[in-house]
Amino acid sequence: MFTEVLIGLLLGGLILFLVYRTRAQVLKTEDGWWGPGAPPDGGEDTTIHPFKVTTRDDEIEDLYRRIDQTRPVPSLEDSQFNYGFNSEYLLKVTSYWRNDFDWRKQVDKLNQYPHFKTNIEGIDVHYVHVKPKTVPEGTSAVPLIMVHGWPGSFYEFYGMIPLLTELSDPGGLVFEVVCPSIPGYGFSEAPHKKGFDSVCAARIFHKLMRRLGFEQFYAHGGDWGWLITTNMAQLEPKILKGLHVNFAPPSKPGLPMALSIMLGRRFPKLFSFTNMDTERLYPCMEKLVVESIKESGYMHIQATKPDTVGRGLNDSPVGLAAYILEKFSTWTNRDFRNLEDGGLTRKFSLDDLLTNVMIYWTSGCIIPSMRFYKENFGKGLDQPHSKIPVYVPTGFASFPNELMHTPKMWVKQKYHKLTSYTPMAHGGHFAAMEEPHLMAEDIQTFIKAVEKKKL
Repeated sequence: MFTEVLIGLLLGGLILFLVYRTRAQVLKTEDGWWGPGAPPDGGEDTTIHPFKVTTRDDEIEDLYRRIDQTRPVPSLEDSQFNYGFNSEYLLKVTSYWRNDFDWRKQVDKLNQYPHFKTNIEGIDVHYVHVKPKTVPEGTSAVPLIMVHGWPGSFYEFYGMIPLLTELSDPGGLVFEVVCPSIPGYGFSEAPHKKGFDSVCAARIFHKLMRRLGFEQFYAHGGDWGWLITTNMAQLEPKILKGLHVNFAPPSKPGLPMALSIMLGRRFPKLFSFTNMDTERLYPCMEKLVVESIKESGYMHIQATKPDTVGRGLNDSPVGLAAYILEKFSTWTNRDFRNLEDGGLTRKFSLDDLLTNVMIYWTSGCIIPSMRFYKENFGKGLDQPHSKIPVYVPTGFASFPNELMHTPKMWVKQKYHKLTSYTPMAHGGHFAAMEEPHLMAEDIQTFIKAVEKKKL
């Protein structure tokens, strides 16, 4: 009897130790310097400068000249978007770009919200910062950072910003929104040294939010923004009040995930699989393997030799548009591969799509944006952040046409305080831009729930 009690106490103590050790895990990082050369003597310049997007006549004339000199290549018969961006439809897009698209008008649209830059770890970080015009008496605005991915930009969130910063529901929350450009994307300066990965971006964005005076805040992200904000939660779990994501591929698949894939079709309830889960996962060879191969060719290039293909894209606006916009077709709905126009304008306007392309073109950021894949995948898939759970309250918006479907069970393997998991009626990878109302509503609902629990 005594031996059994002793063994029980030892096992209990071991379990408590392991649980405590796991909960105590925090992602470690060290300050970096990403500017040219060595860090200057003296402290960091923490000045925040207003910034405006601008354009020039010679910039637009150069764009037109390059579009006019493009060399069209006919697509194969009956190929639609299955070989990439359809050349016949590309001619229509470039014709609109050359003759009808008004970049100056879009620059004014970009500048409708305040832009700023500040130097962090040697590089100028660009961000949009929107404060609500009115805040209900007795309340305060909820700080929220929203991080984009590739091949998107801060512009993806323009449809959501008014939904979050303007109070429409008397019982709703009003947000103070910060939308940064990942260093190397858009109007953020590109790192001048190797090694700038998602953890470095997370650290810089924490510094940005501190510089803006936020002691605690919420975060939202999709695509690379998912990983960066996840790293932010791992770095500073007491500062990040809650995390909302719409993309969460398993970072370290384990036995529970493997068993769910093998047995989930036959025993869905055993793994809490819904009809949506089984439809999106099976047959798993087709849905998880073949589809991933079809849509990941770009990733292998960018994770190995980004500068080679990037050099061509940086010279050719038509090539850049084809490379970026093809993603906005297939990643919005894989069935769009079978359409002559790629379904591009079924969910987006050409003005919005070309504005995103122009952010890449005018800033010359396509190569550094692609290098982000090299910096992350080049370090291997067994990085410390892949092993550390997230313990801040998390909300997940599951859009049916996302590149990779992630069942609730899989999300909980990483995000141990999953507060909400919302199956969405429609939407794909660029959900913030495609379905701003659905996304804003889910963020509102999630953060309301977290805030009530803290009362």
